[in-house]
Parts: sequence; C-alpha cells; structure tokens
Amino acid sequence: MKPTDFAMYVTAFLTNYLPAQRNASPNTIKAYRDAFVLLLRYCRDVHGLAPERLTLKQIDPPLVLGFLDHLEKDRRCRARTRNLRLTALHSFFRYLQAEEPSFLLPCQRILAIPLQRQVSAPVDYLSPESLAVLLRQPDLTRRAGRRDAVLLSLLYDAGARVQELIDLSARDVRLASPAQIRITGKGRKIRIVPLMASTVALLREYIQEQGLTGPEQLDKPLFANRHGRRLSRSGVRYLVEKYTDKAGASQPGLALPSVSPHTFRHSKAMHLLQSGNPLVVIRDFLGHADIKSTEIYARSDLNMKREALDKAREKSPAPNIPSWKKDESLLDWLSTL
Repeated sequence: MKPTDFAMYVTAFLTNYLPAQRNASPNTIKAYRDAFVLLLRYCRDVHGLAPERLTLKQIDPPLVLGFLDHLEKDRRCRARTRNLRLTALHSFFRYLQAEEPSFLLPCQRILAIPLQRQVSAPVDYLSPESLAVLLRQPDLTRRAGRRDAVLLSLLYDAGARVQELIDLSARDVRLASPAQIRITGKGRKIRIVPLMASTVALLREYIQEQGLTGPEQLDKPLFANRHGRRLSRSGVRYLVEKYTDKAGASQPGLALPSVSPHTFRHSKAMHLLQSGNPLVVIRDFLGHADIKSTEIYARSDLNMKREALDKAREKSPAPNIPSWKKDESLLDWLSTL
C-alpha cells in the first residue's frame, strides 16, 4: 500500500524536523508522538478512519475540534492536557504550511484554534518542618532506603523536575568544592546547581556504596531500580507517595498538602524566596525560560503579602476619617428621610 501524505509528513516531523532542526528533547518528541497516537485512535474509533488511509485533507478544523472535545469529555482531560495536545498539533501544522503551501489555508485555520484558558491553581509547597519529617521516613538500614533518602534530598535541594532527576548520571555529580550537579532541563538547556553540605555528605556515601566512582561508571544512572535501569517517572511518584503516607501516619497532626515530586521543586523555590533571594536568582536556579514562571511563587506567599501590608501600614499615616455620628446637622437631615 502506498503511504499517505499524512503518514509521510508526520514521520518527517517526528524523526527529522523536531530532533534535527528544532533540537527538541526526547521527552518533547515523546509528548508530541503521544498526541498523534491519541489523534489516530480518535479518527479510527470515532470516525472509522483507518490510520493507514488517513490523509491531510481529512484533518480539518472540525475534526481537530472534535478531537479536543473528545479529550475533555470522554478522556476527562484537564485544560492543561488539552492545551499540550493542541500545542503539538499547532507545531505540526506550522511545519506543514512551509512544507506544503497548497495546504496553507487549512493549516492556518487549525492554527487559529485557541488554547483553552487555564485556572491558576495555588502552589502547594511543604513547610520546613513538614519537609524535615518527610525526609526522615526512608529506612537507612536498608540499601533501597538509603537510595530513597538521597533521591528525596536531591529532589528538594536541586529543585529538579522529576525527569531531570532520573536523567542524572554519575558524571553529572561533582562532590569537590564547590559541590554541584549538572542538570539537563527543557530544551536540552544545561544549568549548574550548587548543593548543600548535608546533601553532599549523603551523595558521597551513596556513590561509594553504589560503586559509581570509577571512570567506567560515569554514564551509569545515578538512581537505578533493582534491574540497574533508570528509575521511571511513575517509580519516583510511587516513592514520594509512599513516604508521604508514612510521614502522615507517623505524625497524624502534620499538615501535608497533596505531595508529588514537583512539590519538592515548589518547596525549594518558596524557601529561597522566603529567605530573601531575588526572583532573578530563583529563575536561574530553577531553569525557567521566563521570569513570569517564577513570579507565581511571589503571588502564592501569603506571609510575604501580609508583611508587605504591615510595612505599608506602618509608613502610611492613619487617615483622618470624620464620624457622621457627631455631625448633628447630618443626623437631623437623615431623620427627615
């Protein structure tokens, strides 16, 4: 069977354009691939369009809008997930309009489909007291427990995304002063993050125990599962949920939000902000491309807002507001109403 134009362009988009021309990270390519997998399944199951026969002419704005509606209603996706799928399609049709000008008008109509407005959720983060309790939960008498203790400590100390953490190899860790790790973030951007002395001590013992000191070990994963392969995102999420439940059981009165691996990153950012660090420094520490992404922490810190209001109140003179109760002429007039 002769391949369709849709098949050829999607293949070129995922295998050549994204990695070679846009230098997209493997995770970005996987996310875009997943968007097309869902689109093909939607076309097959809802419209009866076999993936091997699907053409570009059939991918029109009504079909894309129906796909997005399917994500919301049938798959129960939130606005953020819907927007991620639409962003992948936008990227493909932006690429397609330059490669195939005859489809310029349909491409622009699909590109005109707007992203859905998202409701900004408050940032959940751990207090220093709650964080300390959580970090004490791994069983240090067991090899796996010692690995988990280092993993949780580094997840917080480096403010790393979960994918950045599991992508770390032994070569990315430097324990000599100044101790630091090299993190490869979104868009393959590399940033150097300093480490606290307590985390360095844990890492030094852990690397020795895991046998990651030799030059032949440099490319091995820093955190591996029982089979020697890198931990998965779901594996790290399981560990975080496990120790969160354990922390809650050990101290029933402990105030713990809904904790995910990303909560450690939020917690690090909030603690840096509360310690008086400028937003620009926090932006570079976290690897944000735009400082607007960092400003959410300033908007979420109620204590800092309260302190700012108190300082403003101290500097501002109390307004001299007249009392209408002492104004007899006003009282007389009100009584006539």
